[in-house]
Amino acid sequence: MYQHHFHLQQMPFGLTPDTAFFVPLQQHQDMLALLKTALAAGEGFIKVCGEVGSGKTLLCRKLLQQALPDWQLAYIPDPMLTPLELRWALALELGLKHSANIDPPQLLQLLQRQLMLLSAQGKKAIVLIDEAQALPDDTLEALRLLTNLETEQRKLVQVVLFAQPELDSRLASYRFRQLRQRITFSGQLTLLSRTQVAAYLQQRLRQAGAQRPLFSRAALSALSRYSRGIPRLVNILAHKALLLAFGEGKPQAGYGHVRLAAIDTEDVRTKPLRWWYGAAAAMALTAVALAASRPWWQNWSLL
Repeated sequence: MYQHHFHLQQMPFGLTPDTAFFVPLQQHQDMLALLKTALAAGEGFIKVCGEVGSGKTLLCRKLLQQALPDWQLAYIPDPMLTPLELRWALALELGLKHSANIDPPQLLQLLQRQLMLLSAQGKKAIVLIDEAQALPDDTLEALRLLTNLETEQRKLVQVVLFAQPELDSRLASYRFRQLRQRITFSGQLTLLSRTQVAAYLQQRLRQAGAQRPLFSRAALSALSRYSRGIPRLVNILAHKALLLAFGEGKPQAGYGHVRLAAIDTEDVRTKPLRWWYGAAAAMALTAVALAASRPWWQNWSLL
C-alpha cells in the first residue's frame, strides 16, 4: 500500500496487539510496575481497567512476554465461559490433560493438587484474564472461590483481570462485595495526552523504518483531538491519513487528511463542515484502496 511511498519496512499502525510496537509511555510503564509489584507480593486479585482501545490487551501481552522464571501463567483471552469451562481452561493451561472421565468434583480436586504441586516447586500460578468485563456472574464467583485455595503462607493462585470500566459497575453491586474486598491492587489505564500521542506516533513510525516525519504539526494536533488519546483510534486515523496522503502523492499527512480520516471513522466525534464532506472522505479512501490493489508503479497514473 503506502509502505514504498513513505519508505517504510513495516505497516506502522496495525490493530493487532504486537509487542514489537509497544511504546513505553509513562502510564503503561507504571501499570507494568504495579502488576509486577502486586504479583511479587502474592496478592490474590489484581484489576486493571481502561477504556476500549486503551491498550489493555497489549499490556497483558507485554506482561506475558516479561514473565519471571517462577511464574506459571494461564492466559484466558475469551472469558465467556461457564464455571466448569473456566476450571477446564485453567487446568489445561496449568499442565493437566483433558479426560472425559473426570467429573466436576474430580476436576476441582485435580486442579487443587496441581496448584499445590506448583507451589511446592516454588512456582506462582498466575491467571491473566483479558476482557474480564464479559465474565458471567457465576464464573466470577467461581473465580473468587478458586482463590480461596491457599497455604499458610500464600495464595495458590493469583488472578489479574484486564477489563473495561463496566466491570467496576458490576463489582459495585451487593452480590460481589466479597470479590470486591479481595481486589488488593487496582489500576486505571489513562489515555494519552497530546504530547504522548506525538511520541506514540513517532515511536511506531521509527519502529516501522520511517526516516523523516510523516505528519505535520497540524496533523499531530488533529490526531490527538479526534482520537481523544485512545491508542486504537490513533492507529486507525493515522493509517487512513497516510493512505490519503499517499493517494495524493504527498510526502506527509496534513490536517486535511486527518480530518477526512476522522469523518470516515466510527466513534470519532466530529461533524463535516459541509454536507458533501463525509462523502468526499469515503470516496477518497475508496479511490486509494482501488489504487493500492494495483502495482505501486501504476498508481501515479491514477492520481
